[in-house]
Formats: sequence, C-alpha cells, structure tokens
Amino acid sequence: MRSRDILGKFLHFIVDNTLMFTVAIMCMVHVVLLMIVWYAGVMPLTLFNSMSVIIYLVCIFLCKHDHIMPVYMSIILEVSIYSTVAVYYIGWKSGSYNFLFSIVPIIIYFGSYLFKGIRRWMIVLVLTLIFALYALLYTAYSNINPVYEMAGTVRTIMMLFSSFVMYFSVVFYSSIYIISSEIEKMGLELTNEQLSADASEDALTGLLNRRGFIPRIESLMKSDQPKQFCVAFCDIDNFKGINDTYGHDCGDEVLRHTTALIKNEMSDCDICRWGGEEIVILMKDYDFVSARQKIEDLRKLVEKTPTVFFNKRIKVTITIGLTKYMENFSKAEDLIKIADERMYYGKQHGKNVLVSED
Repeated sequence: MRSRDILGKFLHFIVDNTLMFTVAIMCMVHVVLLMIVWYAGVMPLTLFNSMSVIIYLVCIFLCKHDHIMPVYMSIILEVSIYSTVAVYYIGWKSGSYNFLFSIVPIIIYFGSYLFKGIRRWMIVLVLTLIFALYALLYTAYSNINPVYEMAGTVRTIMMLFSSFVMYFSVVFYSSIYIISSEIEKMGLELTNEQLSADASEDALTGLLNRRGFIPRIESLMKSDQPKQFCVAFCDIDNFKGINDTYGHDCGDEVLRHTTALIKNEMSDCDICRWGGEEIVILMKDYDFVSARQKIEDLRKLVEKTPTVFFNKRIKVTITIGLTKYMENFSKAEDLIKIADERMYYGKQHGKNVLVSED
C-alpha cells in the first residue's frame, strides 16, 4: 500500500474519530500535569488532576456510545474549573489560564456539529463565558501570590506546557477543519458524479438512457471528422407475453440478461435503453456492411442464449432495424426514427429478424 493511501486513511480515521482523539489527548495532558504538580508538591492539584483523568476515561466510554453532548459539556466544565483552581493554587504566572483558550477551537468545532440554526448562539454564549472567566481570573489573581510557590524551573515548564497545549489545539482543529472540508467536498463531488451518472443511465440495466445517449449521436453528427456510423434499434419480441406469463420480475431478468449479452457483444458501441424493452445501439466507425453482419451475429446470439429464471429456460429473440448515417440527417432522432420504422416492419413480418432497408 502506498504511503499516500496510508496517510489518507489515517486522516479519515482522525476526522471520523475527532472527539475520541480529543478526549484521549486531554486525558494525557492531565497525566502530564499530574506528574508536574506532584513533583512540585502541589497535592490539591495532584488530586484534581487524578479526578480529571478519571473524568476523561469516562468520556472515552461515552464517546464509544456516541454520547457527544455529555462529553462536550464535561470538557468545557472540567477545563474551566481546572483553570480556576490551578490559577488559585499555583498562580497566574504558571500559565494555567492558557487551558481556557485551548478549548476555544473545541467549543467551536464540536458546537457547530451539536447546535444547528439559531441554537448556534449557544456557541457564542459559551465563548463569552470563557472570556469572562479569563477576565475574572486575571483581575483576581494576576497580582496575588499563589498558595503554592513553585520553583522557577517548574513554573517555566508549566507555562511552556500550557502554551504548547493551547498552540496544539489551535493548529490541530484548524487542520481538522480544513481536512474535513476537503473530505466533504470530495464526497459532494462523488455524489454529483453519481447523480450525473444516474441522470444519464438506466437504473435497471446500467445502459445509457435517452438523455445520455442522444448527445453522443449529435456529437458524431457535428464532428468535422469523416462520419461513418450506424444505428440499430432492437426490440425484445413478445416481452409483454413474458411479463404476463412469468411475472414482471422475470421480465426484468430477461431485460437484464439480454442487455448483458448486447453489452458484451457490442462492447465498442454506445448502448441505450430507449424505453421499455427497446434498445438502441450506436455503432461508431462501422460501415453498413460490417454493421449488418455484426448485428445479425448479435441477433443469433440472443436467439440461442435463453434466460434462466428459477430453473425455467425462457427463449428470447429480438427484432432489429438498422440504418446508417447520411448527410441529409439533421437530428439524431431522424436517424433513430428510420431504424425504429425498420424494426417495426420486422415486427409485422415475423419477428426475430434484422431489417436493414426499406
């Protein structure tokens, strides 16, 4: 497997499991904080970080069961309370207030998923409350000595670590937003391609429908290159009788089987389900003689290849009208009409025949 494919799958995995990844990272952050404050001898924060780790382990369980809102609220409350308690115990200079800013991207990213329409004002409200808490902590504690005075090195580590967590959060969720937007864009493009295919293809047989077929003939007619092509109009004989005798499911199977034979035999041609049991074949780069022989071979193939439906062998034949392109044709429909009229003549004179002239 190529490294690009591996990277693509990894990015898809991260996007699809962003909340679980978020909770796991926050759990690890508190494990690191627990070790720092334990080393610094700040026992109240050691205990608080232990509780935070437990909270995020529970959140991992909730994520597995798709309880997104409780996890979202738990993250906001836990970080808000922890930042407040940490600033109180180890002071403003520890940088613990940075954790408040680290959850801003989380609030926006997951809030956009949870809240729709006018309820998205909840995101603005929560962000306002987070800033209000930051302002309150700054006003109350920025010039006050902390309960625990940490060593300068440990305080520097705390400041750098909290700053890194804030930076990582901003970069990570910005990247996830970009990646998820690209994935969504690609998904929409694939959907549009599928819709375009559905608009130009017949659902039952996979053949082109009229909308997808007519432009192909018109393109050949408008081409500056020498024009040499033929059109065959095929109709399954006694198709109504098959439906009446064996049911419409059998009729569908006959149609699928017959069109599969035609697609396999005429693989270099454009094939259209014109309507019902009617099939039109655009034979590009065929002169009239070779086209007539090819279509006659097709008629014989269908005749000797019955459709099997629930252990019943149902004989199927087709009647075909064939015409070639002439310069006096102004529209694709003119060409198809002549082939249709020749097919209809064959229907009136025995069926299971190829009619190639008036």
